[in-house]
Amino acid sequence: MRTAAMLFAFLLASSGSMAAGDAQRGARVFQACAACHSLEPERNLTGPSLAGVWGRKAGGLESFVRYSGALKNSGIVWNGKTLDAWAKDPEAVVPGNYMSFPGIKEERARADLLAFLEKASQPGSPLAGKPRALPSLKSAPPDNRVTAIRHCKDSYFVTSAAGKALAYWEFNLRFKTDSSASGPAPNAPVMVGQGMQGDRAQVVFSSPGEIAAFIKEGC
Repeated sequence: MRTAAMLFAFLLASSGSMAAGDAQRGARVFQACAACHSLEPERNLTGPSLAGVWGRKAGGLESFVRYSGALKNSGIVWNGKTLDAWAKDPEAVVPGNYMSFPGIKEERARADLLAFLEKASQPGSPLAGKPRALPSLKSAPPDNRVTAIRHCKDSYFVTSAAGKALAYWEFNLRFKTDSSASGPAPNAPVMVGQGMQGDRAQVVFSSPGEIAAFIKEGC
């Protein structure tokens, strides 16, 4: 009986250490999240910043305005249990949420991720690492700086600061805005590489109001 009790205690201890997760391994798992979430306070990307997420109400970060109604009304508070369920299957936890992520099915990988996130989301945590630097569109080279856009029938004709003119079928040219510090200067749009399938190029403006004013009709 003593041997059986010792074995049972060993198994419990082993199970507990597995459940605790490993923050260093979790940092690698987090790379799958880093494309959409930063650990820098108030720096929102496709998804909200995860700085200070522990103990925060779901849909409760005031600087992020793109939450689904389903998530804001869920009543969830983020902790180890709720984040584990969310990381496993977001749609099962909150049907109709906007997060297009199938989830992490491996229990150990989730445990590692949560071990990392619990520490890295704390203010000033060294595990958060340095913020990811975004290229500044204000310093784009002449080939990328757009000086004129002309629309004719089903085509756009884009002229760069280098004097080059390029023609695009209107469906292949995407217009975007970036009002952040790394975005273009006002009335100085910048052309960047293609994004979604079917695009040939993207023109980024500093605000929505510039788009219609900048594009001139003429054949």
